[in-house]
Amino acid sequence: MVRSAGRGRRKLFERDSELAVVDAVLNELTGIPQQGAEPPDRPHGALLAVAATAGLGKTSLLAEVRRKAAAKGCTVLYARGGDQEQGVAFHVARQLLQPRLAGASAADLHATLGSWYAIVGPALGLCAPTEGAPPDPQGLRDGLDWVLTHLAVQQAPMVLVLDDAHWADPESLSWLAAFAPRAEELPLLLVVAYRPEELPDHAEALRGLPGRSGRRALGLEPLSATAIAGLVRESLGGHADDAFCRECWAVTAGNPFEAVELTAKVRDRGLVPTETGAHLLRDLAAAAKGSGLVARIERLGTSTVRFAWACAVLGTEIAPELAANVAGLGSEEAADATDRLRSARVLQGVESLEFVHPLIATAVYRAIPGGVRVALHGQAAWTVLDAGLGPCAAARHLLETHPEGDAWVVRQLRAAAAETVRAGAPDAARRYLARALREPPAFDDRAAVLYELGSASLLTEPATTVNHLRAALEEPITDPALRHGIVYRLSQVLAHTDRLAEASETLAREARVTDDPRVRLRMQAEQFMWDAFRADEPDSPARSRRLAKLADRLTGRDLTERYLIGLRTWDATLRGEPADTVIQHAERALAGGLRWAADDDRGFEVPVLVAMAFLYADRPGRTEELFVEGIADFEQAGWRGAHLSFAYTLLGYIRYRRGRLAEAEDFVRAGLRLARRVGPGTPAHWYAVGTLVEVLLARGRAPEAKEVAEEHAFGPPFPAAVVFPDAQTVYGELLLALGRTEDAVEELAAAGRRLDPRGMRNPAWCPWQLHLARAEAPDAPGRARALAADAVERARHYGAPSAVGQALRIMAEVSAGTDCAKLLEESVAHLERSPAGYELACSLVALGAELRREGRAKEAADHLYRGLDAAVGCGADGLAQHARDELAVAGLRPRPLHGAVTDTLTARERAAARCAARGLCPAEVAAELRLDEPTTVRLLSAAYRKLGTNPSGLAAALDGTPP
Repeated sequence: MVRSAGRGRRKLFERDSELAVVDAVLNELTGIPQQGAEPPDRPHGALLAVAATAGLGKTSLLAEVRRKAAAKGCTVLYARGGDQEQGVAFHVARQLLQPRLAGASAADLHATLGSWYAIVGPALGLCAPTEGAPPDPQGLRDGLDWVLTHLAVQQAPMVLVLDDAHWADPESLSWLAAFAPRAEELPLLLVVAYRPEELPDHAEALRGLPGRSGRRALGLEPLSATAIAGLVRESLGGHADDAFCRECWAVTAGNPFEAVELTAKVRDRGLVPTETGAHLLRDLAAAAKGSGLVARIERLGTSTVRFAWACAVLGTEIAPELAANVAGLGSEEAADATDRLRSARVLQGVESLEFVHPLIATAVYRAIPGGVRVALHGQAAWTVLDAGLGPCAAARHLLETHPEGDAWVVRQLRAAAAETVRAGAPDAARRYLARALREPPAFDDRAAVLYELGSASLLTEPATTVNHLRAALEEPITDPALRHGIVYRLSQVLAHTDRLAEASETLAREARVTDDPRVRLRMQAEQFMWDAFRADEPDSPARSRRLAKLADRLTGRDLTERYLIGLRTWDATLRGEPADTVIQHAERALAGGLRWAADDDRGFEVPVLVAMAFLYADRPGRTEELFVEGIADFEQAGWRGAHLSFAYTLLGYIRYRRGRLAEAEDFVRAGLRLARRVGPGTPAHWYAVGTLVEVLLARGRAPEAKEVAEEHAFGPPFPAAVVFPDAQTVYGELLLALGRTEDAVEELAAAGRRLDPRGMRNPAWCPWQLHLARAEAPDAPGRARALAADAVERARHYGAPSAVGQALRIMAEVSAGTDCAKLLEESVAHLERSPAGYELACSLVALGAELRREGRAKEAADHLYRGLDAAVGCGADGLAQHARDELAVAGLRPRPLHGAVTDTLTARERAAARCAARGLCPAEVAAELRLDEPTTVRLLSAAYRKLGTNPSGLAAALDGTPP
């Protein structure tokens, strides 16, 4: 059942139940209450799927949905998948969104789309791709989500209709399938129709979508004999007798499309719809489909057949002049062919042609002889290029041609691939480049095509990328820049697939043969970076010495030198060089700028490492500042996969180190959601899961941490890449929290055997010694004290107050005797000078408990109260309960904070406290108040003592309310 130009709206027979569902969801969308029901609180959207085989009336039902929606004042977006356009990236997305945006000026588009303009604009055909790194597919999908959400809210209520979804391009379909569940949260009705037997693998998600909204997909059944009789009489008149109508039903098997076409043939032949003419119906029905349809078109003449073939090759939304050029017809001859095909109910439309039904288009296309079809696609490629439609429009036709070693074909496919990559569709680019490789390209161009193919496969098929890039290096390459680019990209993909040793060897091998000293320097920088992440590096101390010798004499005049200085910064952090030295190197690396989303082949790893160096040196404010800039870089470039997952996870880790555990958990869970998109086992996934386990343990939720670890297979074997927090150490800490002490000792000792020989001795970065000391204390107290003492010595050498304070607390925990209180008092003194709110809370509670055991009740109470307030402010629920238990043993109750206490602060103490409440560390408070650091520390210590809190509880204390 179709609606064609010139016809009135047909009645939909035996679709009352489906139309009732349509009416119900439209009423929900527009806020109209059902009969006898209360009005809904607010209009809300829904999902509706129509799944049926060809010809059962999906298109007619969707046309009725559009009509009803428009009558209710809804904004209607419509698109239709096309058999010939399945390989055109974002073809369906453009049909849906482009009409709503294309009429605006560039300035208005910029204002409407904001930062998404350069990301979604090329995909939707609204602007040309910009130079620079292309968006990753997830970033582009997020941008399309934003555009559709914005339109749905601004132009509510909205109905989005997608017909023939089984033929939609993979990029559009995967986006819509992922977006569809959100329709229920918006004033948006999403209606999708497809043939279930032809739904491709990448569209399987569509099958389950309607179930999420409580409705099953609508499955259309063939019409009954009674319905077919009604359809026949509506078309031919009430005088059609029962025998004729029943024969119509028999020969069409109740298929409404075939029944409509059959009645049209009856009318054209002037056949009287009575029993006497019923015997002719079978032949007429055969002429309406398959070979019969083709034979009928052939009787219209050679030029008409060629025009129909040209239209079938072009697909949907066919421009008559393009079809004429593809068919090799003049304008008059093409116009005559168009009229004949309209009369024969093959084509419809005027300015833009389309087949009356997809079944007709498929039959015509499949009837084209193979050699002719290939030639027509080749002609179509030339025609669309001459019409100014660009290489992407030509590329889908070139995919259907035979390889002939044509350099022009290779050029067009490479141009289309470059444009498609910039638009955020690397899979489509890969198809174009794979075809270009089969052409094949000229001998001198093979390496370039292989490089482009490998780059296009980077995000979706990294193993294939490695093969292509290695093959490219085996080709003769006359352009050194191309060879270097291949080496950089190959090392990156090897490293990102946990093959760090191969990445390092690839760079070392190429560095030995290059003649350009600047290129050699960059290759050394890249090799140093991947070696720094290798857990199996054979001689880390030697590499550290080489790096220090090289980086310390560099001035940072270009990005390569700044990367080397940045790597020197991180190496100094791992080895526990004095924190002041680390900060000095970090500032040198940043002096000329370190962009996270660089325009060349550089990764974001070094800028992240430099930012993290500030964190471990107790400068988290500087780290957060750099992370905010870096995330903005990522989002502006449309990088929202692994890159943004790393950023959010590490931002959560920063909050964890600052003692803001609830915020940390939120950020890390956001990072984990993004990491799930990237896939399990990737570095992004290890970072996110490890950090979440660490945060949950700090919050006192060990059983939940165990569930997270089990759900995400967080445990041995651990990745070959170095991650932070160190995965094996976090796993050992989890085992210790769960009471599996022997297993914890085994894992933590293994972590030490792995890290210590590499010179990674900074307990601020990886406190494996401290956790191992706690695990060893019950059975081997001497060994535990030795481990803790060594960790204290290392922490003092590094000099960050947070590291020293944490190490001293563990030293006190594993020591017995009168030194415990002294160690804890020193721990608190160090931590009060640090931004580590959670660690300070731990030391305060531990000190209070120790003082209680020594009988120093008043001092114990003061520290326990401060520790409790700090733990509550941090979100460390387990620690807060421990503090309450200690207070209960001492016969005390937790006391609320009182705002009047703030009156006892001096002006300078209050100013310092307010700075600290904003999350600034003592050094940053000193800089803001223009004081020296010792004075600032004394002011803050006095404020903490008077308010009975720590940095995490300052904001609440200053407002006079409990945290």
